[in-house]
Amino acid sequence: MEKRKVYFDNNATTPMHPEVKKAITNALDVFGNPSSLHAYGRHARMLVEGARESVASFIGARPDELLFVGSGSEGNNTILSILNSQCRMCEYNTCSGKELVTTRIEHPCVLETSKCLAERGVRVTYLDVDKDGKVDLDQLKGSISPRTGLVSIMMANNEIGTIQDVRAISRIVHERGALLHTDAVQAVGKVPVDVTDLGVDFLTLSAHKIYGPKGIGAVYVRKNAPFCPLIRGGHQERGRRAGTENTIGIVALGKAVELRSVEMADEEKRLRRMKETLRKGIAEKIPDIHFVGHPTDSLPGTLNVSFEGAEGEAILLYLDLAGIAVSTGSACASGSLDPSHVILATGLPVECAHGSIRISMGRENTFDDVDYMLSVLPDVIARIRGMSSAYARRQ
Repeated sequence: MEKRKVYFDNNATTPMHPEVKKAITNALDVFGNPSSLHAYGRHARMLVEGARESVASFIGARPDELLFVGSGSEGNNTILSILNSQCRMCEYNTCSGKELVTTRIEHPCVLETSKCLAERGVRVTYLDVDKDGKVDLDQLKGSISPRTGLVSIMMANNEIGTIQDVRAISRIVHERGALLHTDAVQAVGKVPVDVTDLGVDFLTLSAHKIYGPKGIGAVYVRKNAPFCPLIRGGHQERGRRAGTENTIGIVALGKAVELRSVEMADEEKRLRRMKETLRKGIAEKIPDIHFVGHPTDSLPGTLNVSFEGAEGEAILLYLDLAGIAVSTGSACASGSLDPSHVILATGLPVECAHGSIRISMGRENTFDDVDYMLSVLPDVIARIRGMSSAYARRQ
């Protein structure tokens, strides 16, 4: 079969939507500082606030509850940092609790920040997940103490696609007097997200996961929720994030969510059909595999599968030679020889974690891409297994 190019790594980053590119091009000449009072500045401010309204509306928030940041990682760091704040100059009272509850399958930016907070005296509790990546709600109930200030649980996992029951989590957290943050970077723009319906106090999103550019994200902060800026030095974003606003990036994020509001529903249905076709095809063509992640409560285009007797890195490289781009674990952890902490948390053994790949489909993928993958993958796995003496001995 003729080699073709197939991009199956949309959870790492997405190609920009053509209309987003146009919006960026149109904004390139808007060089005024949005904080300036002259006409150039007012024009830039108008575009920034228009985008703020679009993003806020998309997630069911008020515009004054949204601040723009440089990335999802910055957004997550911003919210978790309220546990370490002793500042008396903030817009609101800072978080009084000094305990954090999170999960073992969070994005590295949350896990690494949690370690840093622990070094500074914050008590951190890590929740387990079941074989499908779901949080144990009973364990959550038992982990929140009167000193718990914040619970941070991602809405959708970047590696296995499992979606948590954030509404149920919110009820438990608020009944016990704590605040709830959800990293929704992988969820926003792929499945419906409404902050009021979910009942969260803080939410993080990023443009480059929804066909926008890298370097721009946003954080929802519920009105009157405790908050302390991570970056200081200016009055921008109502004093909550210093630094001259990235007008071009903000405009692009606003356009990206406007397009998602039109395209997301139909795309979600199509991607779920494509994923099911791919899942069935892999199961029929390749033995000794493990699908990782919840079978139904998961992102529409994310499929994580582990192949016994095959290293994930080798699978990635052979697929790349065939023109297919996938990921092994999280892109943010690439370069590490350690097995995925997410896969291990689901209970699969280390060798299975080493043999997993993540296939993440997006708006530009087609059923022809799925067919091409199914025509290439079985031969790739057979070739790698043929070089494995350990796998051969088991047959």
